[in-house]
Amino acid sequence: MSVIHLQALDKVREKDWNGAHQLIQQYNDPMACLIHGYLHRIEGDMSNAAYWYNRGHEVVPANSLDDELERLYALASQE
Repeated sequence: MSVIHLQALDKVREKDWNGAHQLIQQYNDPMACLIHGYLHRIEGDMSNAAYWYNRGHEVVPANSLDDELERLYALASQE
């Protein structure tokens, strides 16, 4: 699954929000939910972001979007 996670995060780095969202929304594992929540943070939809982070067993972090992207990359790389 980490390949899908990393592909979605790569799309984020490429500024392809729609592509990342289309790819990740098919999955419901905790990491996919965190990425999905992150995508909604980027979008500015914080209630939807909170929903997805909760499904990933976390709360929306207070870090920057850039810091969160790096954190998610690190997590996905450990899978």
